[in-house]
Amino acid sequence: MMGTPGREPTAGNALGPLKVPVFRLLWVATILGNVGTFVRDVASAWLATDLGGDAVAVAAVQAAATLPICLLAIPAGVLSDTLDRRRLLMAVQLFLAVVTLALLGLAWHRDLGLTSLVALSFLGGAGAALMAPAWQAIVPELVGRPLLREAVALNSLALNVSRSIGPALGGLLVAVAGAVSAYGVHVLSSLAVLAALQRWRRSAPEQPMGSEPFGSALAAGLRFALASPGLRRLLWLAGLYFGLASAIWTLLPLLVRERWHGGAGLYGLLLGAVGLGAVCCALLLPRLRARLGANGLLLSAIALTGATVVGLSVAPTALLAAPLLWLLGWGWIAVLTTLSSGTQAELPDWVRGRGLALYLTVFNGALALGSLAWGAAAHGHQPSTVLALSGAALLLATGGLWRLGPLPTSDADLAPADPWPEPALAHPAAHAGPVLVQVEYRVQPAERADFLRALAELGRSRRQSGAFRWGVAEDSAAPGTVLEWFLVPSWDEHRRQHHRRTQEDARLQASVHRFHRGTEPPAVRHYLNLLD
Repeated sequence: MMGTPGREPTAGNALGPLKVPVFRLLWVATILGNVGTFVRDVASAWLATDLGGDAVAVAAVQAAATLPICLLAIPAGVLSDTLDRRRLLMAVQLFLAVVTLALLGLAWHRDLGLTSLVALSFLGGAGAALMAPAWQAIVPELVGRPLLREAVALNSLALNVSRSIGPALGGLLVAVAGAVSAYGVHVLSSLAVLAALQRWRRSAPEQPMGSEPFGSALAAGLRFALASPGLRRLLWLAGLYFGLASAIWTLLPLLVRERWHGGAGLYGLLLGAVGLGAVCCALLLPRLRARLGANGLLLSAIALTGATVVGLSVAPTALLAAPLLWLLGWGWIAVLTTLSSGTQAELPDWVRGRGLALYLTVFNGALALGSLAWGAAAHGHQPSTVLALSGAALLLATGGLWRLGPLPTSDADLAPADPWPEPALAHPAAHAGPVLVQVEYRVQPAERADFLRALAELGRSRRQSGAFRWGVAEDSAAPGTVLEWFLVPSWDEHRRQHHRRTQEDARLQASVHRFHRGTEPPAVRHYLNLLD
């Protein structure tokens, strides 16, 4: 049966997850699906140069493909945390095949204009937006948490194997047989992924309180992000890097056509050089990370990206551009893997889809808005000048990030822990207002400062798991009697908060409770709102 990973291979083996049959099946499907996507995207980008002929047309197609993720990724993340992920992924794959069939039909009848190309690229981007959070969120249940880091690295490798094959294949197909053949390859790859998902017999995790309502699930995900400084820092870094680096993807087709006098075949081969560089880097990433550390690797990769982009802006021939694009692949995958693995490390299982959706929103939003901005800047100016500006900005950003200090690193155990005991309730809670929770501690004066520091860390976890306000007060008539209080939007949300408890939450709670000096455990009280 392919629904459970079975006996897990030893963690630390880079290829260990491939010994899990269901992961291996879907990993191969990932490569096939991504190859098809890159083939389709090369065909669309090249058609944009034929239909529009300038940077604005290319940027419009690229932005149409990535902008939906800004609009839909967060709702898609909510769906991935509340619906059956396998069925969601299968429905989206079928939708993507239909969209590409429409592109194929219009291209076959020579009725594909720039407007229809942009519109169908937008629909394809919408499908990718709905699929991406769920696809990333299934990784822990495929291999188990001990192999999560290795599985994420293998998924990055799969993406870049696809990047090294797909663009070259797409360019060759467009050059030899036209865009229709490229779109046909994408349809076949979508059907292959659909077949792999059909073979996966998923054992859906139990939800003690049933499916979470969409609105409250969305609010809970946003509250988690706002209360997570490490996640916010990673999102900010992603927006900065991908926004600045997006210039190369917008302007490369124009450099191929106008400076290096090449066609779709050359364009695909140059994109393949990027993918080949990314694969080479992915194989050496563990050694590079061990030598440089996560922060050193990130800064080196951003600087490498900036230097190669500046070099591309002055490269006189495609022969000189190819090794620069190979180096660009190194920088791109090092940044992408560092930021995505850092994001995974900041997320507990209960909010994984929503957290990854936020990351994807920032990532693709930066690419979409950056593409539009750099495309507009290149309108009426030399693409090489705009590209040099982008590279210089990345180099300046490296210096600024170095001064900001190291990346957030999290070694917290975010695996699920036993939930808190069910809160006491005399009568069914049929009310709409918030719930006030109070916890009373008795603390020795000499330990007060250490206790408050530990309590502040626990307060952060309360906000991450559901509280929208949190505070601490001391009894004016009895110093050392400290009251922790927090507000949760509803009784159901507070019950869900009990089930969101992680091992790190349990550790933080224990670190606070060790300061309590009462004869009984800290008293916990729940107050229900009486007035709407």
